[in-house]
Amino acid sequence: MGFRESLEDKYRAILGKYLEGKDEQTLYQGQKLSRKLIEHHISPEEIISLHRTVLMENGFQADAIFDSFDILLEVMMGYGLAYREHQSLRTEQLALKNEIEVAAKMQQTLLRTVKPEIEGLDIGVISVPARQMNGDYYHFVKDENQCLGIAIADVIGKGIPAALSMSMIKYAMDSFPENQHSPKQILESLNRVVEQNVDPSMFITMCYGVYDPRTHDFTYASAGHEAGFFYNGEKQNFQDLEARGLLLGIEKKTKYKEFNVQLSPGDMVILLSDGVTECRTQEGFIEREDLISMLHDYIHMSTQEMVTKIYKDLERLQDFELRDDFTLVILRRVQ
Repeated sequence: MGFRESLEDKYRAILGKYLEGKDEQTLYQGQKLSRKLIEHHISPEEIISLHRTVLMENGFQADAIFDSFDILLEVMMGYGLAYREHQSLRTEQLALKNEIEVAAKMQQTLLRTVKPEIEGLDIGVISVPARQMNGDYYHFVKDENQCLGIAIADVIGKGIPAALSMSMIKYAMDSFPENQHSPKQILESLNRVVEQNVDPSMFITMCYGVYDPRTHDFTYASAGHEAGFFYNGEKQNFQDLEARGLLLGIEKKTKYKEFNVQLSPGDMVILLSDGVTECRTQEGFIEREDLISMLHDYIHMSTQEMVTKIYKDLERLQDFELRDDFTLVILRRVQ
């Protein structure tokens, strides 16, 4: 016997028992049954139809029919309470959804950055939030010498708190003096801001690098951020970028070390968030070697085509459901 049939039999038994004795305890059993009916998605129409069927099956007289509505009323009262609670929750959810949509649009506006045009440099970038609010952040800064500053950060967490932290990082960077572009200085300044203003339970990783088109040097520093890759075009191989440094906000007086790579024509720098390398499939996390293989597959494309293709491949591996914010930036020297 299925659960639905079992519930129907219980309803018959409760109704029959009440019509025999009309006791309060049986009415209470009707209230309890209503919770089970709701739990198993039995509609009010089905209950009323069942009530009518039981009456017809047992040939109750007119007085008994009127009395039977006591049971029906008790059952439907439970439905009414559940329905009002459902409507209240639905109204609250709609209001919250609208507020989050407004907040997400504001975040997109606040964190908006323009991919710059740098002679001799091909830039590709993609950033996709796992939810409406993005816990990843990337930003481009071009100074008067055409040097390109690139920031990529990740809050360990999601939702509105992560989005607020990203907005704070962005506006802190905007407030720095224009001549302050050293990666270690940027991270040390941001570290003080985060230490003073962000809840200790939240952690922020960040990588900041500067590409100088005059020397073709890429100088960078990392605050516990996911290690990126350097691609040597002549040797056609990838190597991990060194990425040592304490997360932002852990220790106020933290000092950061700078690293440097020089780009020849065809060389690339790949920066990313852990939503790229920690792509989770049914078999587990992908390996960095898998990501390198994808980069090799699309090496002949423009960098924007590369980041888009890789995102689509990793999205497909996750059944089109991102489990973490995804940000990927590729710089390639073309001349």
